[in-house]
Amino acid sequence: MTSAMPRPIAVLLPGTGSDEVFVRSVFAGPLRALGIPLIAPAPPPGAAVTSGYLRILDEFAARARSPIVVGGISLGAHLATEWALRDPGRCAGVLAALPAWNGAPGSAPAATAATLSAELVSGSGVEAALRTAVAGVQPWLAVELARAWRGHGQGLAESLRTAAGHPAPTLRALEGIPVPFGLAACADDPIHPVEVARSWAAALPNARLYETTLTAFGADREVLGRAAVLGWLRARSATT
Repeated sequence: MTSAMPRPIAVLLPGTGSDEVFVRSVFAGPLRALGIPLIAPAPPPGAAVTSGYLRILDEFAARARSPIVVGGISLGAHLATEWALRDPGRCAGVLAALPAWNGAPGSAPAATAATLSAELVSGSGVEAALRTAVAGVQPWLAVELARAWRGHGQGLAESLRTAAGHPAPTLRALEGIPVPFGLAACADDPIHPVEVARSWAAALPNARLYETTLTAFGADREVLGRAAVLGWLRARSATT
């Protein structure tokens, strides 16, 4: 990017049951290197999580002086893409990390995991559900889940259910998005299968996908953000 090119703001959304702190840990550094301000809104409560995020994107786009970069992680990537489909003229590009499914969620691993987590939270409460959820996971992930789930509070179960049932854009719909897309995936992630990101990249007219691993992501959260930002820059340069 050069001084002659306007720097948009980036509004990025977290995934299901996650929060804005995690989004910043992934994207703040890579975007700062480009001089792009990052806005990471907190999750809307409960069942308002999906409609609330879409409304937030509308609000920031309405106030911005130029088209904005949107995106996020998992559910956040789905919702940002949904918004870009609806309003491409106000979108300068999409940073989509770990897309989890296409179209209806069906039996997608991420949707199934969110549904089971919602049932656990409803039946046992947040703290008991957390003890089950973090058993056997990497320490960094346990810390992230504990902070984010507690932050959602009483609305966590409904937020998880809403996210699990929300459709992602279909592959056919993705074919109609003209904006540059940066995609990032972990090749060994069973919850966000890399095949989903690859199918998105194949369907989108202007996208670049970069892959990393869960091991690298665990050691450095920004590895995922750098992959998505690099993809966006490469896709962007292909249209200029």
